[in-house]
This record gives sequence, structure tokens and C-alpha cells, in this order.
Amino acid sequence: MMWWRSEPFDFGGAAGQAHLKVRGLSAGYGPFLVLRGVSFEVKPGLTVILGPNGAGKTTLLRAINGLIPRQGEVLLDGEELPEKTHEIVRDGLALVAEGRQLFPQMSVLENLELGGWLVPKAERQARIEQVLNDFPKLRERQQQLAGTMSGGEQQMVAVARAMVSRPRLLMLDEPSLGLAPRMVDELLGIARRIADAGTTVLMVEQNVKKALAVADRGYVLERGALVASGPAKLLARSTVIREAYLGAASSDTTSSAEAARRTREVA
Repeated sequence: MMWWRSEPFDFGGAAGQAHLKVRGLSAGYGPFLVLRGVSFEVKPGLTVILGPNGAGKTTLLRAINGLIPRQGEVLLDGEELPEKTHEIVRDGLALVAEGRQLFPQMSVLENLELGGWLVPKAERQARIEQVLNDFPKLRERQQQLAGTMSGGEQQMVAVARAMVSRPRLLMLDEPSLGLAPRMVDELLGIARRIADAGTTVLMVEQNVKKALAVADRGYVLERGALVASGPAKLLARSTVIREAYLGAASSDTTSSAEAARRTREVA
């Protein structure tokens, strides 16, 4: 049995078609900048950010979500995004962080309830019921402690919890990390279905082939700078991916300025 139902997802019609624009984003930790002047946009559909370990992918999502300080502009549907995380959630963004960040000693249902903590109880219960309809295996497991589930099962709970907030933009940080191949396929399929149901999806992922197979558009991040972008199908065939992951066209001394100079649109 699949984790999700075969019918189209229905998240209550509140998601909308969010459009995110990032201009000149710089962010890091203390005096150390990881990202320097990153600019890109996320259109309705599914956008994937690719890049090797240490490229700055997680830092990018954390900066957008207000978890670390940022410089530059982050616009959601033309409006400046707040810097405080609870205000960002209220504006329609949800982040499924790397490692899932569930509460292991709480049940599946209790974890889902936390996804709707900003809305009245009656509305929260209605949203949870919708999510349980869309993820029927979670209904079967709703009283199970989250910490007793497998990694793939926990990831499903994390995604479902995020959808309780009915985001207009869902951000997924390395959702397939550590999962079995079949669970990876199912999870990325769910990300695609969420996008098709009207929620814009921004996904950071290291499983290049499978991520590009479900995405509409992709960006390649290298050493804190974007070095390529384009339609997912074309990007999958480009040499940029091999360069970013295998270092075929870069050296240890490659600067962010040089990376920016090499940034190109895959057409």
C-alpha cells in the first residue's frame, strides 16, 4: 500500500500559486559567509536546487525561512518576506528540514497537530483530517510514537505536518537522505503531486537524476554561488552537473566571483 492515495491531492485550495524571487541573498554563520549575492526565482511547480556537499544548499533554505540572518531581498508574490520564522509560516511558507525534526516521544497525530499551531483548533482538526485522507497510512499509524518509525516513515510524517499549515510554498531539504530507493521514489513522487495540486515546491536534493526527473526547473549551487539554471530535462543532460559533482571544471581555488562569472542558463 502506498503512503498516499491514488486520487489527486486536495489541500483545501489555500495553497495558491506562490512565486518567490530572491535577489542578492547573502547569508552565513557569524562572520563566515556561505552564500554571496545569490539571485534566483521559484515559479509555480517544482524547482530543485542541486549541488555537492558544502555548496550552501541548506544554508539557502535556512536563510529564506528566517532561521539565520540574511542580507538581500526575498520576495513572495512581490512582497518582502518577514525575517521572523513564525511570520514567514503565517505568510505561507513551510520548511521540512533535513533530519525531519520530529518529536520522537510524541505520536504521529501530536506531531501533525504542531503543523497547525497558528490556526484555531477547529480549523487545525479539519486540516489534519484532510492530510490523513491524503496520507492514509498515517491514519493507520496516528497513535504510533514518531521515534519508533523508520526513516522513510518519519519523512512522510514531516511532509504531512508541513502540509497541515497549508503552505503556498513548501521547501524540502534533502528529503531522500538515508532512505531506501523505493521510499525515495515514493517521496519524490509525493513532492511532484503536491506541486501539481497547487503548492509551489522548492527542493534541495543530492539525488540528481531522480530529482531532475520530477522537477520542472533546476539550479546548480557551487561554493555559495549559482553556476547554472534551466529546465530540469535539459539540465539533466548538461555538463554542468558533472562539473559541479565531480569537479571536472573547477579547482580548490575557485572563487565565488569566478563561479558567478561561469553562471549560465542551460537552453
